[in-house]
Amino acid sequence: MDLHERQRFEVLLGDAGEAFIERIVQRCAGQENALAALQSDRNAEGVWLDDFVAALFADQCLDNADGAAFVLRALERRPAGPAVEAATVGELLVAHAKHAFADLLYRKVVESMERASVYG
Repeated sequence: MDLHERQRFEVLLGDAGEAFIERIVQRCAGQENALAALQSDRNAEGVWLDDFVAALFADQCLDNADGAAFVLRALERRPAGPAVEAATVGELLVAHAKHAFADLLYRKVVESMERASVYG
């Protein structure tokens, strides 16, 4: 992956993380509640990580084969995740890209929220 693409991906991930944290903290009435809900179920009431990633992919025009390839190139060393049924190769790429991105976003958000809880 080229340096400019890597930088673009890092900005995308950072912005997504900040927006997701803000969203779940508001919906779960505080950071501690949000972190607990996220850690118990990443698609819990008020959290809905998979829905957030689907909306993010649509907003950022990543919900196509080219967008999915961009995300998958950035995450090439991460596990592929569960098998996905898809009608086309493009749908398969998008499904795997969403899963890989959601997994990474989950880990980054939990790490960031735990750090904020400790350091205030």
